[in-house]
Amino acid sequence: MPLALLALAIGAFGIGTTEFVIMGLLPEVAADFQVTIPTAGFLVTGYALGVVLGAPLMTVLGTKVSRKRMLMILMGLFVVGNVVTATAPVFEVMLAGRVVASLAHGAFFGIGSVVAAGLVAPHKKAGAIALMFTGLTVANVVGVPLGTFIGQHAGWRTTFFVVAALGVVGLLGVARLVPEQPRAQEVRLRQELAAFRNVQVLLAMAMTVLGFGGVFAAITYITPMMTGTAGYSSSAVTWLLVLFGLGMVGGNLVGGRFADRHLMPLLQVSLGGLAVVLALFTLTAHNKITAAVTIVLIGALGFATVPPLQKRVLDQAAGAPTLASAVNIGAFNLGNALSAWLGGLVIAAGLGYTAPNWVGAALAASALVLAVVSGALERRTATRSRLVATHIPEPEAAPAARS
Repeated sequence: MPLALLALAIGAFGIGTTEFVIMGLLPEVAADFQVTIPTAGFLVTGYALGVVLGAPLMTVLGTKVSRKRMLMILMGLFVVGNVVTATAPVFEVMLAGRVVASLAHGAFFGIGSVVAAGLVAPHKKAGAIALMFTGLTVANVVGVPLGTFIGQHAGWRTTFFVVAALGVVGLLGVARLVPEQPRAQEVRLRQELAAFRNVQVLLAMAMTVLGFGGVFAAITYITPMMTGTAGYSSSAVTWLLVLFGLGMVGGNLVGGRFADRHLMPLLQVSLGGLAVVLALFTLTAHNKITAAVTIVLIGALGFATVPPLQKRVLDQAAGAPTLASAVNIGAFNLGNALSAWLGGLVIAAGLGYTAPNWVGAALAASALVLAVVSGALERRTATRSRLVATHIPEPEAAPAARS
């Protein structure tokens, strides 16, 4: 794998850290600005919505420059957003800084996926994409716990200064290691938008929303679930999230390894397994050991879908993949927001802290149905193409001889 992928992974590490570390620092931020925890929660929601909106916006703007230049601009924007967050005098300014940082998220992973896939041979594309996303998964194992520890002992502002420094390292890495890739002059915005008329692209994005939404339906409410149901202390939740991150790393690597050869079977197995494990989590959440094992499995099965889903979008939007790739990153965050909202509804209805697991299982099962439909449509199209390619028209019958 090219060394340039390391630069992309470093950028992904910084982005993943800033996205998730805020969940562990909400009490400190709320106390500093004298706002409630639900109000501080807008820092999570605002970031997710910024990713959804920023992915297509920044990608469209990026069609004016080369992909390498755009990646550098995005990392610069990420650094600025985190510096604003770290120095915010009031809550509203911090929220604005979070939104600014989030604008780089979707486009970085979307354009980065295209760049990563273009650095390797066709049969290694999913592996290259997975290697870039390893930075995001490792962030949940190292960056988030370390950032939370730093924030709790040295102040939450220090955490975001450190994240900004990571962004600078990522920016320098992209500038030094990523080869220049000229802007494809023949590709226009109309061509990029045309990819969304492909039903397979839309099915893949719907699978992204529902499948990853299934993961975050459970993980969003992991703290009250583990402390109130499994019996863990609040301090143990950090290490449970490390286990979740380890599962993400493993699932991402497995997904990258097999997606190039068995993409749709891998998707179907991962989504089916995820639906089953989430349903079982309503039972295993009542025991410390089984709950910990289940959390690892959720991370592994959930992230095993990421490389194949991203590659699926790239393959189906092959003529103009950049915008579709970035929008699919936004779809992950849309799934996060949707599942968190649905999970909150069932908890508010009095169904208990394990009820979001049923929501997650239903979402993952819905994604599995779409994966089966997508595979069936692909097979039918392939069969039809083979029949057309091999069909030899019968010669016309010779006219009858006159007597």
